[in-house]
Amino acid sequence: MMGIGTPGIILLVILALLLFGPNKLPELGRAVGRTFREFKNGARDIMEDSAPQKSESKKIDNSQNELENKRLPE
Repeated sequence: MMGIGTPGIILLVILALLLFGPNKLPELGRAVGRTFREFKNGARDIMEDSAPQKSESKKIDNSQNELENKRLPE
């Protein structure tokens, strides 16, 4: 599988310099970094939120089973 390679990266950097100028590139880099950081934190939060729900559903199932076992005989 072929990647971009060094010449492709150099071409992209030159193209970015021509389009945005040297003053805007650091701002764009920071914005991209913040975006990736927020995405990573959001994905981490979703993964952490989904894990406790599974254990909570087991706790609810267990408490329902305990209630059924404690019912008075008919």
